[in-house]
Amino acid sequence: MGYRIAIVGATGNVGREMLNILDEREFPVDELVALASRRSLGTEVSFGDKTLKCKDLATFDFSKIDICLMSAGGEVSKEWSPKIAAQGAIVIDNSSVWRMDPDVPLVVPEVNADAVAGYTKKGIIANPNCSTAQLVVALKPLHDAAKITRVVVSTYQSVSGAGKDAMDELWNQTKGIYVNQAPEHDGGKFPKQIAFNVIPHIDVFMEDGFTKEEWKMVAETKKILDPKIKLTATCVRVPVFVGHSEAVNIEFENPISADEARDILREAPGILVVDKREPGGYVTPVECVGDFATYISRIREDPTVDNGLVLWCVSDNLRKGAALNAVQIAECLANRGLLKQAA
Repeated sequence: MGYRIAIVGATGNVGREMLNILDEREFPVDELVALASRRSLGTEVSFGDKTLKCKDLATFDFSKIDICLMSAGGEVSKEWSPKIAAQGAIVIDNSSVWRMDPDVPLVVPEVNADAVAGYTKKGIIANPNCSTAQLVVALKPLHDAAKITRVVVSTYQSVSGAGKDAMDELWNQTKGIYVNQAPEHDGGKFPKQIAFNVIPHIDVFMEDGFTKEEWKMVAETKKILDPKIKLTATCVRVPVFVGHSEAVNIEFENPISADEARDILREAPGILVVDKREPGGYVTPVECVGDFATYISRIREDPTVDNGLVLWCVSDNLRKGAALNAVQIAECLANRGLLKQAA
């Protein structure tokens, strides 16, 4: 007995990763349908040893689907997620459209798995922002142990977070520089050169000077973990293809040592601690690609504040930051008996 799954946006980076992860984790799939826009109709995608041809989202009947994994962008989700939910499927959405809706649970299974039960209000569950997902996985066990009061985080986010075109832009600029071609960025995904550069600007600027990406990290952390936590973020795009990194400074209400934090994180779900105080004794983005874990390194005490820690956090943004988290939400629904099983 398995479930009937539809993936909207199956031809994109995250959609393809969803297909891979459903297969890798042996999710009980009875039927899987790949969906995309009409311009991608017939495009082939892989699911294990099977090849699926994409069907048209606009004409598909969702009444026999148990779960719809939505990864087609905000505008598509805004229009289609309520329609799909109205036909009886539970929508797990990867866009930012529903995250702050009070009637839509925002879920990271290692942090607030019980929140999935709230899907009944609109039939939708939201996936958090990629940079938020790995952060709250790291913060949750420490918050339980010593109560976090304030977080200062600087992100180093890969170009895959901006989609395939962004990855192509980094690739083309890098190749061009090696043959003495001036990199072009006008009309591209980034406002400045991304190859051999860093850009302290992700998403649009807001009136207070923060970007929307930075605002998302604040608002989503409060909704998922604890509204009392004070958080400030600086989000930076770096010339890395896959894998987001974060330098995280944490202040606690109660004392906690680096050794205690290291032991706590080693036992926490979804985390692998690699923290040797020697050259190479930490994890970098290229080492986390294709992995399920959120890696924590460089755990140390901050001597400038009372009860302060600093750590380095790395994760595959296409996986934990998107596709893996969505599949884990589906697993939570299945494990709690919240899905109707295919006959």
